[in-house]
Amino acid sequence: MASPLPSAAPARVVVLVSGSGTNLQALLDAIGDDPEGFGARIVAVGADRDGIAGLDRAERAGLPTFTCRVKDHATRAEWDAALAGAVAAHRPDLVVSAGFMKIVGKEFLARFGGRFINTHPALLPSFPGAHGVRDALAYGVKVTGCTVHFVDDGVDTGPIIAQGVVEVTEEDTPEGEAALHERIKEVERKLLVEAVGRLARDGYRIEGRKVHLGHVGE
Repeated sequence: MASPLPSAAPARVVVLVSGSGTNLQALLDAIGDDPEGFGARIVAVGADRDGIAGLDRAERAGLPTFTCRVKDHATRAEWDAALAGAVAAHRPDLVVSAGFMKIVGKEFLARFGGRFINTHPALLPSFPGAHGVRDALAYGVKVTGCTVHFVDDGVDTGPIIAQGVVEVTEEDTPEGEAALHERIKEVERKLLVEAVGRLARDGYRIEGRKVHLGHVGE
């Protein structure tokens, strides 16, 4: 599967958020006033709930926003189709899940498969799911980290784009999980910014489970 990227214009990116939007802010800061240099620009920010800091960040940046709440739809499939339609209205080249805490469905993946990026606070394929930090600590690993990957129809099973390593110290106990998670988030923000920039500037192709940056069409 080959991406149409790169093109003469900066790649169009829609970011999806559910909370504070720190990953969104990292992207905004990296792009700054030079989307051409970064290779991408954020064209809209969507959310699955109202009243969150992530939407506030988007509005302060002057970006269009939209909200697509599950409870406003009769079925999860209808919500998924509505979300896909809302995202598609902004004609994105890439979609970034920046702390978006909903699992998308068939309609969304049919439109954006191979273009939908997610982050996970563990070194996949180890410790997928909602409790990656806690599960890694409980297993007793000496290193953990974060993964940027494309989303497929599994839970954190899509092709891996990039990974960053974080050491687990003796001070990292189950009671102190939040401190480890914060160290992971610091690496995650940098990794996401780098991954989105490289995908946008260099293009990529997906062959099975392998993501190759650059050399599109070869």
